[in-house]
Amino acid sequence: MKDLGAQHLAGDEGVQLLGLLSFYLEQEQRFQPREKGLSLIEATPENDNTLCSRLRNAKVKDLKSLTNFFGSCTETFVLAVNILDRFLALMKVKPKHLSCIGVCCFLLAARIVEEECNIPSIHDVIRISQCKCTASDIKRMEKIISEKLHYELEATTALNFLHLYHTIVLCHTSERKEILSLDKLEAQLKACNCRLVFSKAKPSILALCLLNLEVETLKSVELLEILLHVKKHSKINDTEFFYWRELVSKCLAEYSSPECCKPDLKKLVWIVSRRTAQNLHNSYYSVPDLPTIPEGGCFDESESEDSCEDMSCGEESLSSSPPSDQDCTFFFDFKVAQTLCFPS
Repeated sequence: MKDLGAQHLAGDEGVQLLGLLSFYLEQEQRFQPREKGLSLIEATPENDNTLCSRLRNAKVKDLKSLTNFFGSCTETFVLAVNILDRFLALMKVKPKHLSCIGVCCFLLAARIVEEECNIPSIHDVIRISQCKCTASDIKRMEKIISEKLHYELEATTALNFLHLYHTIVLCHTSERKEILSLDKLEAQLKACNCRLVFSKAKPSILALCLLNLEVETLKSVELLEILLHVKKHSKINDTEFFYWRELVSKCLAEYSSPECCKPDLKKLVWIVSRRTAQNLHNSYYSVPDLPTIPEGGCFDESESEDSCEDMSCGEESLSSSPPSDQDCTFFFDFKVAQTLCFPS
């Protein structure tokens, strides 16, 4: 309490926040990926038989797309990345297994974080991710990941520290609370998660660097002073802090630059076989004809029944068509897909 200054974190709320911060600091090392394993992945040259940093980063971007598609929260994504990196740093993984591992990490994280009604089914995730593995493969791999991590899947991540630092700052400043956007900070954290190097950083330092850079852009002396007290309480030395802050700053500059790959406005094309198309739910690629509601009168029940019968017949005819491996293409406007997969 003394370290942070009574003028900034006084009262019961300040004590509770400091207690939570101390708990996170005790836990972070326990859930951090092995640095030796991450360094081996970094040093691995790109070839068909070994896992390199480029493949890992690409898989994390796939995880980001999955979480956006299924409407999962940032915590699910960050935890999935943590589980993935801890497993990859522990085991020698072949690239051909990475797709299955990524899907498993997403499902394991979703079961921990999301409400039960928001957890996607294994079959839906397989279908959307196109990971080319079966539900049995997913279950076996989930068991392997859980056993290797000793069933300690719920981790203390940089997102936990980011939320806590954000709360500490806003609870003890006289400035407008909306000036420090948590959504923006979370987006920046996700950008860092897409690079393997930041899995080596302590979660507490990574979160503090993000918040520090954002506060510097606001040019707020009061907020910087609060962060200085938080840094001192967390026992983060200057050398480590400034090293990671420089890397984070470069990452965010590259991420926001015009050279960074952004989604274009071309139509998104999915090419699937007719056999796969038969297994897709009808609503994935078409909108059924619904009866028109009369403007001036009551709804005609007989018309409703006829319409339902027509729709049922349409579904039967779809499912009864002979199977074929011939490819068929579905087009839909990329602006719609962009809204689903890359929400603002």
